[in-house]
Amino acid sequence: MNKKQIIEIFNFFDHRHKYQSVEELVSGHINDTYLVRTNGDEDYILQRINHTVFKDVPGLVNNKVIVSQHIKSKLSHLPHAQLRKKVLCFVKTKESGLYYYKSGGNYWNLMIYIKDSYTHEVVQDEKIAYEGGKLLGEFLNLTDDFDNSKLTEVIPNFHDMSFRYQQYVRAIQCASKERVIKAIDYTNEVSRLKEEMHILQNLKESGKIPLRVTHNDTKISNTLFDKDGHGLCVIDTDTVMPGIVHYDFGDAIRTICNTVAEDAQDLSKVTFNLDYYKAYTKGFLEQMQDVLTPIELKYLPLAAKTMIFIMALRFLTDYLNNDVYYKIKYPEHNLDRAKNQFKLIKSLEEQYDKMEIVL
Repeated sequence: MNKKQIIEIFNFFDHRHKYQSVEELVSGHINDTYLVRTNGDEDYILQRINHTVFKDVPGLVNNKVIVSQHIKSKLSHLPHAQLRKKVLCFVKTKESGLYYYKSGGNYWNLMIYIKDSYTHEVVQDEKIAYEGGKLLGEFLNLTDDFDNSKLTEVIPNFHDMSFRYQQYVRAIQCASKERVIKAIDYTNEVSRLKEEMHILQNLKESGKIPLRVTHNDTKISNTLFDKDGHGLCVIDTDTVMPGIVHYDFGDAIRTICNTVAEDAQDLSKVTFNLDYYKAYTKGFLEQMQDVLTPIELKYLPLAAKTMIFIMALRFLTDYLNNDVYYKIKYPEHNLDRAKNQFKLIKSLEEQYDKMEIVL
């Protein structure tokens, strides 16, 4: 978008500052995000929410705002400046709306920019892993008493194992013989792991694991840190909705504990970093040990394995479907991604007893 359009949209919000400059932030893969600098003491994050991915944008924005308001109320004892660094603050439109809808289908929301904050695309030391775990634990702790029935399910069946497995079954039935043959080692892995990978889903459906407010996109780049590496705030709350704690914990572990990128082809380099797991879990449990039920605590290690499996299954399914969902750079890209995740599961399994000792 050009600068004139950005200024026009920015000025529909009740920010009470004068636009000075704008730069696009390119860390996300779904929404368009801009840092708007002003002549005042606050700068802003202006975001276009991708309505082709998120079908209920008003519900999504409402989720973000009411969860942030709840966290803000729990931290009301903090000084104003500190509070602004610990929770996302949303700016209403001049008509008191939570978002601006522009003709043509685009939805926009505005947040106050958290100054002197930093993100990490990957974890490079145990301190960041520990602080990341502590920060996610704090987010879940502060929302523990929030009524999650007030939240919209913005992506139905997002981490639902039964749903993902049925997608896989349909893909196998329709896949070319050539692709089935190339993927045979990994379809065998799916068969080996199938029952174990449905344990959390079954516990959820039976009510033995409670529904909570969950973030659902807990990669380390969705947390902010200060210059000294201390955790500040969980961000990118577009996918906040009801779920089980294992979704958030497991997906965070999946993304920080792989020693290489998730599409690396040299499988000898794919290992599960147990030290990062222990550091993240330590920080997480400092905030959540007294909140989680015994059964939730028991299955945290399985959560890591399950979330890795879900991604492996999704990559494999897309490969069998002729690559219709994930962008690929070469014909076997999705199969390589699946191989990578299955190797990560193997490495995790070799260290599983040490993961359980942490708890």
